[in-house]
Amino acid sequence: MEETQVVIVGGGPAGLATAACLNRLSIHNIVLERDDCCASLWRKRAYDRLKLHLAKPYCQLPYMPFPHNAPTYISRLDFIAYLDNYMSCFGIEPRCCRSVERAWYDKVEGKWMVVVNNKGSGVEERYVCRYLVAATGENSEGFLPDVPGLKSFHGEVLHSSGYENGERFRGKDVLVVGCGNSGMEIAYDLSNYAANTSIVVRSPVHVLTKDIVRVGMFLLRYLPCKVVDPICINLAKMKYGNSSKYGIRRPKGGPFLIKAKTGRSPTIDVGCMNRIKKGEIKVLPSITCINEDHVRFAYGIVNYFDAIIFATGYKSTVLNWLEDEKGQFNEEDGFPKQRPPNHWKGEDGLYCAGFGKQGLLGISNDAQNIARDIATLAA
Repeated sequence: MEETQVVIVGGGPAGLATAACLNRLSIHNIVLERDDCCASLWRKRAYDRLKLHLAKPYCQLPYMPFPHNAPTYISRLDFIAYLDNYMSCFGIEPRCCRSVERAWYDKVEGKWMVVVNNKGSGVEERYVCRYLVAATGENSEGFLPDVPGLKSFHGEVLHSSGYENGERFRGKDVLVVGCGNSGMEIAYDLSNYAANTSIVVRSPVHVLTKDIVRVGMFLLRYLPCKVVDPICINLAKMKYGNSSKYGIRRPKGGPFLIKAKTGRSPTIDVGCMNRIKKGEIKVLPSITCINEDHVRFAYGIVNYFDAIIFATGYKSTVLNWLEDEKGQFNEEDGFPKQRPPNHWKGEDGLYCAGFGKQGLLGISNDAQNIARDIATLAA
């Protein structure tokens, strides 16, 4: 059994940022990562053309800005290199291949007990700590919706986390389910590889360019949402016209208001909208059922597909290992019951990093808040 001040579960950006903030304050911590590398979502489960959708000032981790000569929008490979440099700079040495099986608060000892399976050696490890940080985040496991008849589908089914590029889908009929950033970008990538691409757009969504989002985030420093949102919506109308003509309806609320209230980000267009307007990518309504290789949609539309790619997001798995006696997490989605900006702190020394639906900027804020709080309590 090994004792430390802080155990951080998760070696993605949230866990690394928290470890860096604690290391700067000389607070001993151990980072446990279930995969064989840190930031495995970025290294193993992200498509080739992925870039950070926000400008670099909104994506940097605490105490280490991106270099001045780095591009405004950082590529996946450059972000991985940034994370490697980040670990080296702050002396972070994660313990990989550690699957946390169980963590609970011992009321008698006043400490957290963590049971870990070392997948490399097969040995069970035990850790004791005063503070426990859940940093497995929002994107721990890909979410596949329960679609009637999906198991009967004859073609290929995969989650967006398993998509690399469109090369093997060249000339095939491919359906992308989901119109968020991943869905729209994957549809665009498939089109680049000459796949016959369709995308399901079930709900209203704001589609903006990177530059519109950048302008909006700048203006939000000085102006309220109710002023910034109409500006961004009008810019989007000037760019795309009436998008409902192509099957993409705008929500009633503004993009930044929706983000603040629900955590749902606007979709950032990388070229997909132009393909949709040209008819090169077809927009379809919600799926009602699947029968072998045919997919039935709302309004009686039926189409044949060779493959379906679900860009339907991720889910939290924190309750798979955390014994949450005080009910600090929602059972439905595994997110903290406390809403931002207070979501990062629980009871009995339990903290959450990366659960605020606020991207890398939110992760940075969580990590700094957690480290400051622990430093105050441990003083």
